[in-house]
Amino acid sequence: MATFGERLRASMDAHGALCVGIDPHPQLLQQWDLTVDADGLARFTEICVEAFAGRVGAVKPQSAFFEEYGSAGIAVLENTIRAFRDAGTPLILDVKRGDIGSTMAGYARAYLADGAPLASDAITVSPYLGFGSLTPALDQARESGRGLFVLALTSNPEGFEVQHAVRGDRSVAAGVVAGVTEANAEASARGILGSIGLVVGATVGTAVQDLGIDLAAANAPILAPGFGAQGAGPEDARRVFGAAIPNVLASSSREVLGVGPRVADLRGAADSARLH
Repeated sequence: MATFGERLRASMDAHGALCVGIDPHPQLLQQWDLTVDADGLARFTEICVEAFAGRVGAVKPQSAFFEEYGSAGIAVLENTIRAFRDAGTPLILDVKRGDIGSTMAGYARAYLADGAPLASDAITVSPYLGFGSLTPALDQARESGRGLFVLALTSNPEGFEVQHAVRGDRSVAAGVVAGVTEANAEASARGILGSIGLVVGATVGTAVQDLGIDLAAANAPILAPGFGAQGAGPEDARRVFGAAIPNVLASSSREVLGVGPRVADLRGAADSARLH
């Protein structure tokens, strides 16, 4: 069975380095003339599946916008995951889970175990209870051939306080990247893209260089929010990611979804938003 890293690389090569965020916030449902409830949510995701399945490198549903409708919203999320899986489009579920011990193991089973209703190709996780707290998720991802995207240098201004903090001879963010580099060591030895990715904002400026971080050495897929509506473009990508740019998966939501709900318009926006 191919690893998540191998599957993602194949999809990026075939469809471009774009991850479309599936973010059905209430204002967008209204913009698309849909009801702000589980029925509108279901119609929204049906349009997204038609527009993007089998046509983009990956998709990233934001779990919060499904959870707010309770069990009915989670049922829509399950159907959405299933539809993209059937189409062979890698799906990264944006849940940013971070906990310890048996609780983290429970989250790992919920999102990464074979047969779980919400099983996704990869999920986002937070390492800020210590990188070691992610061990249950790392183990589950390895066992099932799935992946993780670990928050490292995020685009929100508040992230600076924690991620740039220095302990000993390196920053917190550098420690996160070191953990991901180690987790991808086997894939690096095999010459394939690792399955443990990083989240690095395209709007972090010179932070990667300032903190002495070698993103290319991590051999990690890099989920990069900040493109499109948030202002980052190709020049920013080259400056921020340097030699790691072949592994960068640009994440765009508002720029693409804002042209909906016509499928043709959504596809056109996605074609324009691809990084490479």
